[in-house]
Amino acid sequence: MRQKNLELMVGLFVMLGLAAFVVLAVKVSDLTRIGENDGYRITARFENIGGLKVKAPVALGGVRVGRVVGIDLDPQSYEAVVTMAIDPRHNRLPTDSSASILTSGLLGEQYVGLEPGGMDSYLSQGGVIRLTQSALVLEKLIGRVLTSVASGDAPKP
Repeated sequence: MRQKNLELMVGLFVMLGLAAFVVLAVKVSDLTRIGENDGYRITARFENIGGLKVKAPVALGGVRVGRVVGIDLDPQSYEAVVTMAIDPRHNRLPTDSSASILTSGLLGEQYVGLEPGGMDSYLSQGGVIRLTQSALVLEKLIGRVLTSVASGDAPKP
């Protein structure tokens, strides 16, 4: 009898561990959002998107309001066209809002940060954000600093 109780407890412990692993996997992979309404889609053009990826968050004031659903290249202007799905609850984003590609932390993932404008008209399905700021590419910044130091143009402390 004691052996059966021990086996039952071990089996229950293993099942709880597997269930916790499945819940963690679903949370990490963001499968909880499958089947939800994707909201309305807006686009923005950037000269450089850095390491931005599809499914990256779109945040307004630090709050996630959507996600990146597509990244394409405009063959005429050679700009990256980023398509974002914004949650329908956040349908009052002014048309003169701006978008920037930011990094969470020093070496974290990149995301699109939105700054609201002041106009009374709002973005809707197919809207375009015209004011954008590209990603800061660390390699280019380091290259500029090294070039200015080598040429003697660096500011003296």
